[in-house]
Amino acid sequence: MTNIPVAVQMYTLRDESAEDFAGTLKRVAELGFDGVEFAGYGGLPVKRVRELLDELGLKAASSHVPLEDLQNDLARVIEDQKILGSNYIVCPYLLPDQRSEEDYQSLIPFLEQAGKTCREAGITLCYHNHDFELERLSDGRTALEAIFDDVNPENVQTEFDIYWLTKAGEKPVEWISRYKNRTPLVHLKDMTTDEEQFFAELGTGGVDLEAVLNIGEEAAVQWWVVEQDVSRKTPFESIEISMNYLKTKLPYLSNK
Repeated sequence: MTNIPVAVQMYTLRDESAEDFAGTLKRVAELGFDGVEFAGYGGLPVKRVRELLDELGLKAASSHVPLEDLQNDLARVIEDQKILGSNYIVCPYLLPDQRSEEDYQSLIPFLEQAGKTCREAGITLCYHNHDFELERLSDGRTALEAIFDDVNPENVQTEFDIYWLTKAGEKPVEWISRYKNRTPLVHLKDMTTDEEQFFAELGTGGVDLEAVLNIGEEAAVQWWVVEQDVSRKTPFESIEISMNYLKTKLPYLSNK
């Protein structure tokens, strides 16, 4: 079995990071994570962030970068990733006023060109989904299908979020299988089985996590990324529960 490393999405720890970015990274390392997926750099210069990663034995799995920054300052974004040692930039979210069919029609060629620029610089651009991209366009396809099917696979790859796919009534493993070899990053999340469908620690909800984990090697997943958007526990408690679950399913993590 390929030892796919595990990162935590730092948005989960946004409040902790705002208070003590270095200390938060240290705790992430202590919990056994291999790396982090950034959502900002705590106000620190990226060179200092890289120093912290090296000191703690962590890797930069990827960085979530707002669409506006990708549109307005892509060269700087790419340079930041090179400093961090990150191979992936992720377009993480579309604001509510950016989700019309016309918006997607203009987004797709932008992602194509930005992805080409990233690829030429040795970086891979990925798109991260929520549930709203599962709405149908006038041609019958979902917006998510249009994004991935209308661009060169070499230029735009995926970061499937299995919570949001499940919430939209989809089976994550089917999407990962369909786009295998384009799924370097996968967001691992769980969801409560009640009507609220709240964010849950891995192994405590109803998402078919095992099916996803079992297909990781075949699909050429490069990083599992643990994220919990909101938790009723402390974020550190949540990610520790999730990591402990992964240790029961991924034997290579058991010595961490």
